[in-house]
Amino acid sequence: MEKNADVVVVGGGVVGLACGLALAERGRSVRVLDAGRIGGGSSHGNCGTLTPSHALPLAAPGQVGRAMRWMLTPDAPLYMKPRFDPALWSWLLRFAGRCNHEAMMRSGQVRARLLLASRAAFPEWLARHGIDCEFAETGTDHVFRDARALEEYRADLQALAELGVRSEIIDGPTYLRDEPALRDGVVGVVRYPDDASLRPDRYVSGMARALQAAGGELVENCEVRGIAEAAGGVDIATSTGTHRCSDVVLAVGAWSPRLARMLKVPHLDKVMQPGKGYSITYSRPMLAPRRPLTLQERSVCVSTWGSGYRLGSTMEFSGFDTSLNQRRLAALERAAREYLHEGVGPVKQEEWYGWRPMMVDDVPAIGPVPGRRRQWLATGHGMLGVSMSIATAGLVADLVTGTEPRFDPEPYRLERFG
Repeated sequence: MEKNADVVVVGGGVVGLACGLALAERGRSVRVLDAGRIGGGSSHGNCGTLTPSHALPLAAPGQVGRAMRWMLTPDAPLYMKPRFDPALWSWLLRFAGRCNHEAMMRSGQVRARLLLASRAAFPEWLARHGIDCEFAETGTDHVFRDARALEEYRADLQALAELGVRSEIIDGPTYLRDEPALRDGVVGVVRYPDDASLRPDRYVSGMARALQAAGGELVENCEVRGIAEAAGGVDIATSTGTHRCSDVVLAVGAWSPRLARMLKVPHLDKVMQPGKGYSITYSRPMLAPRRPLTLQERSVCVSTWGSGYRLGSTMEFSGFDTSLNQRRLAALERAAREYLHEGVGPVKQEEWYGWRPMMVDDVPAIGPVPGRRRQWLATGHGMLGVSMSIATAGLVADLVTGTEPRFDPEPYRLERFG
């Protein structure tokens, strides 16, 4: 039996580490277990944008039609690999039922609450923990080369304004005068001035160091095999032994359905699917964008840091397929070259994929495990784990320590699914 900890966090990604750090700040002893490497999943290779601008969920009016048109196109922004997968098709039916304005705004409201709270907290959180991750409060820009696409996007801007997210539209010629990295042909740009960015691998490693400095333990290559209630707490059986704690937080991201089936957690395996994303990291080009960009018609994100440059995004529903799809990587580079004079950096440093935990309503599951004592969920953040990390951690810390929650936890509970 391993030495007791007050709280064991299962999952050493951005959400798990943030939860561990928030609990350590409340005076709890914390141990983080990860089946692989701390910070080695989606926390490593994403584009590092902090985006209240992404408050609207993936389930939105018209999304089913777009998905059907793209389904057989392997390099489309949203791709579903044709296969017999009853769990995926059941998830898609549930997802389709939410692709209406009312459901979109309901999900958007609870997503915006986490996004705006996290964004407001980031500067002080990073300073308090001494985390150097190239944080920049420059906003983000969505670049359009198609006037019709920009006009259609205005409906999203109105919906986001209702959720408290500010935006402004800049005409193409004006924008190009200030951003020489872009090629001619830009018809307009939507700027989200309250968005921000950071380098995600440095953010995660900085949190890991801060947690250790606060007395927390990090245990890698430790696979959970069972969780059972014990006298006064919880026993966690793992590949390296049993860990006893007072509370356990499950923050395993896209692996949650597998863990849920093993632990017999209701609902979770039916309402989450792994969404595979890709990125390519380079050394920084000479002519790099001044702000993080979304190349809107191609759904490609461009992140520039002092230390590097990354192209990323795409959403692929292919289960836990471990292949590195070169067609999808090539689509990232092709889109970047279409919009930018120097679409790629001089030295390619890494090609990457990772799985995001996609909930059917695009709202994370935060709160108690239904029917279990001292067991908590912090998962299902989709593409927004970095953006939602601080507010999620604060809410989890409130619940675990019995503190009055800073905002209503009910919309995030897993019981919302019945």
